[in-house]
Amino acid sequence: MFKNVLLPIDLNHPASWEKALPMALRLCGESGRLHVLGIVHDLGAASIASYLPAGFEEKALQKMETDIEAFIAQNVPDGTNTAPHVGHGHVPETIVKAGRDVNADVIVMASHPPDELMTFLVGSNADRVVRHADRPVMVVR
Repeated sequence: MFKNVLLPIDLNHPASWEKALPMALRLCGESGRLHVLGIVHDLGAASIASYLPAGFEEKALQKMETDIEAFIAQNVPDGTNTAPHVGHGHVPETIVKAGRDVNADVIVMASHPPDELMTFLVGSNADRVVRHADRPVMVVR
């Protein structure tokens, strides 16, 4: 089993964790630690941020922290060694950085079913993490 497993999730999309969470738990075994990561997307241009209320990003980060803790309480079995994490920024970059920060032995993440046109035009976050991570990535479908 692995000592540190990183599970990035999107709380708004259960498909991002419904299959990946059980796999991450199996990889942790009884002695590993599950790091659950929620990400607040970077707003990008200052011109966009100027239309939002003051402190919007800070409030979003605080809400994500509360929501990740609630997710863990509802979905992770009691007694599991779990750590909540909140990232901020571009999703793939934030996942790769979090993997380094928590010294993850493996990153476990879900991927949508392949769609050749979408993959060609946009590429998935999982694809970008696989290409740029400096550690193993398990993509669960």
